[in-house]
Amino acid sequence: MPLQVGDPAPDFTLPDDTGTQHRLADYRGRWVVLYFYPKDMTPGCTVEAQGFRDAYSELQQEGAVVIGISADPPERHQKFRAKHNLPFILLSDPEHKVLEAYEAWGPKKIFGKTTVGPLRKTYIIDPEGRIAKIYPKVKPSGHAEEVLEDLRRLKAERAAQAPA
Repeated sequence: MPLQVGDPAPDFTLPDDTGTQHRLADYRGRWVVLYFYPKDMTPGCTVEAQGFRDAYSELQQEGAVVIGISADPPERHQKFRAKHNLPFILLSDPEHKVLEAYEAWGPKKIFGKTTVGPLRKTYIIDPEGRIAKIYPKVKPSGHAEEVLEDLRRLKAERAAQAPA
């Protein structure tokens, strides 16, 4: 059954570019922007990462943690982070278990051919560890701004529903 808004976000443990292990559960109590992307150093993925880099301080002000996940090895993430001055966490999922758990691995068309591989998807996860928003098809340009806007809206809705 596909993941839906309100579902518990699947927990995971993956290494970052320094080898440090990160668990989604470690970020309970905070909003998490979890974005899946195909490959470091490619044009679309660079545009998307730079968008999150440029919006990072505002996302942090909203209390959000930004985590990017791809199948690239940690060493490639190191180069990508350094080259583009990326301040957020990049996790490595070479066996694509987390990509699959988040439905970010599957069939896609490239140059008219259908292949199986990483898909560009983003999730906003609330402080209780539930999926608050799903972006099933992401366009890299302007995506971070869209996520920031939605995060602000989700937080405002939650604040309005909180008991006085």
